[in-house]
Amino acid sequence: MIWFLRDLVVAFLLPPLNLIILGVVGIFFLRNRPVLGKSLIITTFILFYILSIPIVAENALKTLQVPVQSSFEINKVQAIVILGSGAYIRAPEYNDDYTVSQYGLERIRYGAYLQRHIGKPILVSGGDTFGIGSSEAEQMKLVLENEFHVPVKWSEGSSRDTRENAYNSFSILRKDNITHIALVTHAWHMRRAIREFEHAGFSVIPASTIYVTQRNKNLFSFIPSASAFQKNRIFLNEIIGTLWYQLFPASDKS
Repeated sequence: MIWFLRDLVVAFLLPPLNLIILGVVGIFFLRNRPVLGKSLIITTFILFYILSIPIVAENALKTLQVPVQSSFEINKVQAIVILGSGAYIRAPEYNDDYTVSQYGLERIRYGAYLQRHIGKPILVSGGDTFGIGSSEAEQMKLVLENEFHVPVKWSEGSSRDTRENAYNSFSILRKDNITHIALVTHAWHMRRAIREFEHAGFSVIPASTIYVTQRNKNLFSFIPSASAFQKNRIFLNEIIGTLWYQLFPASDKS
């Protein structure tokens, strides 16, 4: 129930729904309280612009990133844990089957790269969050083994969020006395993921992928774009997710 409530709250707090609500409230107040109504509408447009420009989006995501770890540090781990990130549902080019999402593919690509370089076993983690009868872990395992030709030793397919990724993975790996891991996820998701995995009992070496890298600032840095809007949405989702976990901390280790 808490999991469902969290997703419902987040949906209302994230753009574009939060901006739509703010604008509608402004329109509602226009007749009886025109100053307030106009202020809310203007605020909606200002926020929409700010959340849509690349310079804001890129700098926001950079604040979430952790430094790239040295190959020496990564070589010391016992296993590689790759986190899922949604599913590509009924993919027509794959015979209407279910497979990894774009974000999931980016993560397993780096996980496969790591496995080839350090030779450590892989655990994939991700449940059936869409209720489609196919877990993210199953999809990741298939792609890793059949397309990247990299073996997957463990599969955790019941988690619904980052916290459950952490605790369920710990329950599996501690049976093999594995607590020191390289954690693979997006650079913008890593801080929140590390916090949960360390709380679950792991010693974590971050193995981030898809960093926001420096680019030259120019006129286009201030022109709104859909990709910048999405990046800002990701940033806000991470902030909300972090605050949620602080409000509802895990009670104990699995």
